[in-house]
Amino acid sequence: MLAQVAIFLVDTVAAFFVFLLLARFHFHWLRVPFRNPLGEFLLATTSWCVMPARRVIPGLAGLDLSTLLLAWALQALGLWIQAAIVGAEPGVAALAALAAVDLLRYSLYILVFAIIVQVVFSWLNPYAPFAPMFDMVTRPFLRPLRRFVPPIGSIDLTPLVLLVIVQVLLILVGHLRAAAVAL
Repeated sequence: MLAQVAIFLVDTVAAFFVFLLLARFHFHWLRVPFRNPLGEFLLATTSWCVMPARRVIPGLAGLDLSTLLLAWALQALGLWIQAAIVGAEPGVAALAALAAVDLLRYSLYILVFAIIVQVVFSWLNPYAPFAPMFDMVTRPFLRPLRRFVPPIGSIDLTPLVLLVIVQVLLILVGHLRAAAVAL
């Protein structure tokens, strides 16, 4: 029972910081401004580890590699601690692969969250202060779909189509994760 509690706590803390680091990475990648309450929260909670890492790990083609590598390393560390709690000794390759697959899975979760929030804002209050931020996160993914899925009676179905595509990707990532666990 104590092992289950410890695994839960390690997973919760590691996942929380990994999600924050991934959100910061995606904000930077998608050029979402950090001058909003969520962006400022991301900077305040992650700058303590990102800023020193940037001195060592440079960016590449506009990507914040230091933030992404920190998220990957933290996820791998969390997985290693969880394995150590149950007495397993996973290989380095398995941990690295599993952490990479988890980052992809978490990124898809962030996209699902952004789509849902953006749709709710568009229905309830399109002029809400957070609405432009979520629009900037989802727009690069919705724009290509809007060429193929026209609005039906002034209702945009592209978020629904994107959610279906992301769900299919999550199923595929689940199979990748199972293969990484088998390493």
